[in-house]
Amino acid sequence: MNLIPIPAFNDNYIWMLHHEGRALVVDPGDARAVMAALQRLELKLDAILVTHHHADHIGGVDALRQATGALVYGPEREDLPEPVVRLQDGAKLSALGLHFEVLHVSGHTAGHLAYFAAIEHAEPVLFCGDTLFSAGCGRLFEGTPEQMLQSLTRLSALPADTRVCCAHEYTQNSLRFAQLIEPDNLALQAYTVRVRELRKQNQPTLPSNMALENAVNPFLRTHLPGVIAAVQTFDASACDPVSIFAALRRWRDQF
Repeated sequence: MNLIPIPAFNDNYIWMLHHEGRALVVDPGDARAVMAALQRLELKLDAILVTHHHADHIGGVDALRQATGALVYGPEREDLPEPVVRLQDGAKLSALGLHFEVLHVSGHTAGHLAYFAAIEHAEPVLFCGDTLFSAGCGRLFEGTPEQMLQSLTRLSALPADTRVCCAHEYTQNSLRFAQLIEPDNLALQAYTVRVRELRKQNQPTLPSNMALENAVNPFLRTHLPGVIAAVQTFDASACDPVSIFAALRRWRDQF
């Protein structure tokens, strides 16, 4: 099973899994980029997974469906180009011989989904859209801090070796903020060096993995004393898990 990020626009990744001539893609905002990859690799597209309704994630869905006949799967209540197989939390879907668990992870949008699959003889894979970024998380456009905290807590409990396939190349900017929160975090320092070298070579920093994210991502570490103390320098009134997370997200928005 091959996993590749297809670059799109300025910083999007359209994720592709392919095996024995068949493929699925996640959040195809740009149909042309996907069609080029399909032709180059001589693949047939079986399925399109959509995490949420934003245009940079669904802009290529119609064209790809018409060109390939692929089935489209997406959130139960979000505005998506029909026809779509609508999914809710706990649903199962099968594609490329894989069995995906559907996770409702609201916060960035109200109906945002993530897709998790165990893969035989390989690390599990998580397609998390704009909920979780490496060293960061998505903005709260439609959800509440409490919802996003619950979503991220759920994702952080996935197996440590889970490959985290985020939808944007935001890692360097996210790390700059993470270093402000935890300047003495050695894992964060080492990851920053690694990411800098990858970007110098114009290489993707993704996928990450859940063990790494739990070690460096401040939005998964809001329960730790050092992160709490840092957040309280920004908002002294933050004292419970939700208000600490909310203050951290506001701080990131202003960074």
